[in-house]
Amino acid sequence: MAGVDAEDFRQIRDAVRQLVREVAVPLEERIDDEDRIPDELRARIAEMGLFGYALPEEHGGLGVSMAEDVELAFEFGYTTPAFRSLFGTNNGIAGQVIAKFGSEEQKKVYLPRLAEGSLIGSFALTEAEAGSDPAGLRTTARRDGDSWVLNGSKRYITNAPLADLFVVFARSDPEQAGGRGISSFVVEAGTPGLTVGPKDRKMGQSGAWTAEVFLDDVRVPADALVGEEGRGYSSALTVLSRGRLHIAALCVGMAQRVLDESVSYAATAKQGGAPIGRFQLVQAQLADMHAELLAGRAMVREVAARYDSGEDTSIGPSSAKLFCTEMVGRAVDRAVQVHGGLGYLRTTPVERFYRDARLYRLYEGTSEVQRVIIGGGLLRAAGMPRG
Repeated sequence: MAGVDAEDFRQIRDAVRQLVREVAVPLEERIDDEDRIPDELRARIAEMGLFGYALPEEHGGLGVSMAEDVELAFEFGYTTPAFRSLFGTNNGIAGQVIAKFGSEEQKKVYLPRLAEGSLIGSFALTEAEAGSDPAGLRTTARRDGDSWVLNGSKRYITNAPLADLFVVFARSDPEQAGGRGISSFVVEAGTPGLTVGPKDRKMGQSGAWTAEVFLDDVRVPADALVGEEGRGYSSALTVLSRGRLHIAALCVGMAQRVLDESVSYAATAKQGGAPIGRFQLVQAQLADMHAELLAGRAMVREVAARYDSGEDTSIGPSSAKLFCTEMVGRAVDRAVQVHGGLGYLRTTPVERFYRDARLYRLYEGTSEVQRVIIGGGLLRAAGMPRG
């Protein structure tokens, strides 16, 4: 994928950095308190084209490559995760399913509006008994004349309370097991039978809304099917892989932020009349954060290049997500430690990031699932038969 002209991309990245650091960062406490993105910030995000930066150019997006995507994600990750979450599903798992597998009509109808931010997309795969493993997927899709009828419920669906459009995964062939026989459908908000539960109350990531989605005899036309019938789960895996690498890059951005906060604090906060940064054990905390941050950033860039070339679109992204999500967990913990008692107070940014970071090791495939993907992929490549 060619991506954007290098000079144009540099200008986009610099503008994103400025928006994040000068507009989003000062609003973080307000976003945390009010549990919402202020309208003025949403307007700035739309004005900059961020709702569609990863969608194809012919449909109003910027069409960035994976290598460019992660450079932007380094910037997004520097502030509250709610900032990126607002436009993340449009560019990521919801928008990419339509961009990669949708019909020309679906692309024409939905992608330009997703790209401009007049539509918010939501990706409805996870269920109470089907998180990382699709075998437990209970939502059904039954063909009825020239329609499909969907029944079931979804859990932890990002942007569900805001969404105008849901990409819903359902079992269209009850005879098939596991990931086979699952199809994906576009379902517009307001379709009779589709309801969204109350916003989840979460440990962190305030302002990034998730909720349950209920489907009770939701009838959609035959052309709501995205891609091939029964191939929905394989298309989901394709876009989840891209999403995992994007999350790894967000974690690098967050690690950079908490390192910056910690260095600044250690250089100025005094203990016994001298800055705490003079203590070698404080320096050691900062050194470990810095070394792991550099490793994560280099890893994400390398994996993104291999993703773009087609050399590795599965194992590498899983390894990057595994390493960077675990790395940022260590970084936020050290950051709180450097801040001491202050790091435990709600008004301190590192306390908020400590809560926010915990989700990264869980969603879009837990650390344990990434290990299974990586280990299984390596062994299959070595010729070990599937058990």
